[in-house]
Amino acid sequence: MKFSASLLCLALGSLALVAADAIEPVTVKGTKFFYKNGTQFFMRGVDYQPVKDKNNPDPLADGDGCKRDIAYFKQLNLNVIRVYEVQTTNNHDECMNALAAAGIYLLLDINTPKYSINRADPVYDTTLYQYGMAKVNMFSKYPNMLGFVGGNEVTNDKTNTNASAYVKAFIRDMKGVLAKNKVSLPVGYAANDDLDINTNLQAYFACGDETDRADFYGINIYRWCGSDTTFSDSGYDKVLADFTNYPVPVFFSEYGCITAGVRKFTEVQAIYGKEMTDTMSGGLVYEYSEEGNNYGLVKIDGNSVKTTEDFSNLKSEMAKINPKGVTESSYNPSSSDAATCPQVSKDWQASATLPPTPSQSACDCVSNTFTCALKSDDDSSVGEILGFICGKMDCGPISSNPYNGTYGVYSTCNATVKVNWALSAYAKSAKNSAEACDFNGSAQKVTASSDSDTECKTKTDTISSGDSSSSSSSSSSSSDAIVLSVPAFAQLASVFVASVGLYAAL
Repeated sequence: MKFSASLLCLALGSLALVAADAIEPVTVKGTKFFYKNGTQFFMRGVDYQPVKDKNNPDPLADGDGCKRDIAYFKQLNLNVIRVYEVQTTNNHDECMNALAAAGIYLLLDINTPKYSINRADPVYDTTLYQYGMAKVNMFSKYPNMLGFVGGNEVTNDKTNTNASAYVKAFIRDMKGVLAKNKVSLPVGYAANDDLDINTNLQAYFACGDETDRADFYGINIYRWCGSDTTFSDSGYDKVLADFTNYPVPVFFSEYGCITAGVRKFTEVQAIYGKEMTDTMSGGLVYEYSEEGNNYGLVKIDGNSVKTTEDFSNLKSEMAKINPKGVTESSYNPSSSDAATCPQVSKDWQASATLPPTPSQSACDCVSNTFTCALKSDDDSSVGEILGFICGKMDCGPISSNPYNGTYGVYSTCNATVKVNWALSAYAKSAKNSAEACDFNGSAQKVTASSDSDTECKTKTDTISSGDSSSSSSSSSSSSDAIVLSVPAFAQLASVFVASVGLYAAL
């Protein structure tokens, strides 16, 4: 039995090596992607999020389903899939190795609907930072990782441009985590196509220091509809013109008409033709599986896959393409200069000054100074309490204001810390009287272990490199412990305090 077990381990190890050796890293230089051998890389991709379990949406944890679908990816001549949501509690080795063996890369969204920046009430705190850090550490070990999407359509019109400051800070910090790990993987942004904000949005994510700006820019675009559509009447010519001198790679992170019934995908010839390949790096079709929205290339029923007419049309168009790029050795970017940041105005409310990197050390430290705290983390009166306190005193230390680029020293703490800071500050102003720490029975006095937060204000965390060699299961355990420790009411309190800071300036 020992001999057999040893042979099995050797065989599994060999399989992993085969998967790793079957695919070579892709890197970014200037405005283009390149294979390790110097050939330019163009994305021939699809957005991939089949939902087998609504309570655990994670296609990369379904090894059998993943291998089933790879056969169809090959028929479409794909080399990339974009996945929007995975769970950190799952193991993804089987699927990732199978994709690598097939020469297919992964573009992964870091955020999930549960752990992301809310465009209506944006907050970036220690919870999201630690969740993102755990996820990039978990996936950066795979040789077929192409990159990470740090935000998808968060700012989607003129009413929520302030949210971009928080997204850009999150991208900066995820880049920092990878750099600490000595991992060369890009982190970028995927935008919707809105003519009112496109110019400012494109500039914002490509402006500033290289450590601050996005490493790539994706566009979710649905302009090309109908087989008679042309390069110019689709507006593709104007899209191309917008990015002629853009400093980072650009591609279509979603494309495919969504209003004309059966899709012909004639835009494929333009995306991979000579008019666009000098500026654009390909794209990803939305989407692989039919999920109730009539955009699917296939319909999945259990383990059965049925291709649609859309699939046949895309397969035909993808078979015709042969994009011509440049070699890395002959490519010398004319400039690595950043874009110019848009001016803050009524129509663009995100300053070039970004929120700080969340510091759990600072948040833990100030928590030791609290003399008043909520009795229950899920108290429904949190918003009312904060409204009263911040109407009576300065809540600057826990407030954020992306409009003028000012962020309180505890503005990135989770909402529990923020609320208890406000309660303690208010109680202190009333000399810690019993009445000042009551709020109709919602709060209570607590014993502080420190009298001053002076030291807390200077505390920063060293970005953790994690253990990229550890198994997915062990990595996810610590991640989930971090994430689930935050009370459900937390977003409400953070939202309120962020809003106080923003609207005071307008």
